[in-house]
Amino acid sequence: MTEPATIVTTVAEGTARITWTTDTPIDVIRHQVVAALADHARVEALVDPDDEGGQRAATWSGLRREGVMRGVTVDGTPVDRVVYARLATDTPLHEPEGFRALLNSFLPRKRAIGQMLIRDQDGRVLLCQLTYKPDWDLPGGVVEVNESPREAVTREIEEELSLDLPAGALVLTDWLPPWSGWDDALCLVFDGGVHDASLTDAIVREAREIRSAEFCTPEQVAERCADFTARRIASALANVGPDGPGGPAYTESGR
Repeated sequence: MTEPATIVTTVAEGTARITWTTDTPIDVIRHQVVAALADHARVEALVDPDDEGGQRAATWSGLRREGVMRGVTVDGTPVDRVVYARLATDTPLHEPEGFRALLNSFLPRKRAIGQMLIRDQDGRVLLCQLTYKPDWDLPGGVVEVNESPREAVTREIEEELSLDLPAGALVLTDWLPPWSGWDDALCLVFDGGVHDASLTDAIVREAREIRSAEFCTPEQVAERCADFTARRIASALANVGPDGPGGPAYTESGR
């Protein structure tokens, strides 16, 4: 009886590529990966995004998911392939760190955005007119890898507006659904406190991203912001001040 096939091919100096059939046991694939790493620095597999069984086999054979390679030519047709790989220098799977790294490579990751709700004594909200989209938004930005959302929003305020305003309490978590080429994300709105209107005089704009920044009335918020941003600001405002929290701690697209 013929054993299920695995094929290991050297595709570049120090790099091997492994393929297998649908009935190949995972322990066989895992053994071939280990054997290939004896004389290669890297072993990789390219798996069809629709092949869930192939993706499971790659993972439990010790190959970490690295991403999606788009437009690979297979039989004359451009297709997408999920790239899995293991390096000779990776921590062994039997060690906790190695197993956690394997899990970390394929578990879902969600983009996080930190924003700050800064108000003046008349109840107006500081908004930024951005260079890369027509509508206005709260100051803030994307949280970097391994950066806390609180640190991120404080950093963004300093980088984009040159204001030293440490983030206060979290007042709202808003889930943003997929939209216009963006994956979904979580937006965390932190309290930036109440300040004199002259705060804007201290702003030094990061010109590549910020056209202008000013305190805006509720009417201006509704006029200048996208509808979901206006809803988010209204929900956040309900959770600050002497009467807060008066709104939900969690919203989806501001609702």
